[in-house]
Amino acid sequence: MSNIYSSPTGPRLAGLHDKFFVGPPPSSSQPNDEDTDMPTYFSGSEKTEVATYVQEFISSRGNEYFCEIDEDYLTDRFNLTGLNTEVQHYQYALDLVTDVFDMEVDDDMRESIEKSARHLYGLVHARYVVTTRGLAKMMEKYKQGVFGKCPRVICESQHLLPMGQHDQPGMSNVKLYCAKCEDLYNPKSSRHNSIDGAYFGSSFHNILFQVYPGLMPQKTQRRYEPRIYGFRVHASAALMRWQEERREEMKDRLRSRGLETGFEDEDEDDDDLESEEDEARAQEDGIDDMFEGPGIQMQTVQ
Repeated sequence: MSNIYSSPTGPRLAGLHDKFFVGPPPSSSQPNDEDTDMPTYFSGSEKTEVATYVQEFISSRGNEYFCEIDEDYLTDRFNLTGLNTEVQHYQYALDLVTDVFDMEVDDDMRESIEKSARHLYGLVHARYVVTTRGLAKMMEKYKQGVFGKCPRVICESQHLLPMGQHDQPGMSNVKLYCAKCEDLYNPKSSRHNSIDGAYFGSSFHNILFQVYPGLMPQKTQRRYEPRIYGFRVHASAALMRWQEERREEMKDRLRSRGLETGFEDEDEDDDDLESEEDEARAQEDGIDDMFEGPGIQMQTVQ
């Protein structure tokens, strides 16, 4: 007697149910899905496996930065507190993510629900990655170099971590953090560069290194030294130029707002400079007179 296999979660959005089936197509003697609403029959070892929404999402191109959220975490309403105000069509999106969506909708509504489901998964992902299970999964991805390597030469291909600069969605895209130089970089791929940074949060990378301190790389003492024809550029001169530029920029901003700069007036500086130059000239004249006096006496003696 043949076994009957069908989706345990019931039909989902039109167009999504079929692509989740993996296995050989039904033979000519079996009913065709296009001609009947009955489930497809398979016998013996010809059972197929149905990919869940989470598995389909993780395996999609551009979603390599995400880890797979446990089903128990997704179905616990406590973990979803407050997200109903952040996601449009929240209940439909949650049903789709948890594979219990059983409504027939038109294409426009389907596209809107799918977009909301992706956004919901990202917001839940930001909470999941700071849990024990989430940190362990992201740690494995970090060790494998899934997130890329630091482009800075002195960091010697240090692995990167995704992070967000803000915890609120829609403010900035995801950045890649290097724990060696402590700097941020943009992802190379345009798919990754379009991911919202709030899907990882601004604290995840710091929590990861707190839980796994052995992953924290040692800071290098090497620094790039600017050189001209092999000679090092004078560091103090470069620092002074930089400080002067920042000071002038600050003075311009203060003047534009009608505020005092807090520095001495340039006229007073010029007067002080002129007085110092006059004193220097007087000292030079006195020294010249000292040498000219004996010379005159020697000429008189001769």
